[in-house]
Amino acid sequence: MSVEDVLRTAKSSGDLTSLVEVIPYLRFLGVHVESREGRRVFVMPFAEHLVGNPTLPALHGGTLGGLLESIAHLEQIATAESPRLPKTITLTIDYLRSGKTRDTYAAAKVVKTGRRVTTLQCLAWQEDENAPIASAMVILKVG
Repeated sequence: MSVEDVLRTAKSSGDLTSLVEVIPYLRFLGVHVESREGRRVFVMPFAEHLVGNPTLPALHGGTLGGLLESIAHLEQIATAESPRLPKTITLTIDYLRSGKTRDTYAAAKVVKTGRRVTTLQCLAWQEDENAPIASAMVILKVG
């Protein structure tokens, strides 16, 4: 099955699991999708290869940034009418606190959709969603 077929199937079913599984970087991060209270939550289980600072220890910022950018793409794909793959125009990440050596959760929300661009807000947390470890504003080209 081609990526385009997987994209169409994920879009029509609303289940992004098959799409997440065909993206090598998301497989490297170990990301999977859960449904919680009617919304998509992406889970990045802790793994030793995600540590960037072994003295703290803390997650590498690139893993958090990659997670946030990726879930913006996935959320746009899931909510857009067009089955096109988006392209990142702008990615602004705020690292709010060190990511500990535990599972990380993330969610994305569409802030505004236009003909050619979509803006999303993304949040990553560990124990408490009200104490995020990173946030991002992502602008994607969709048209």
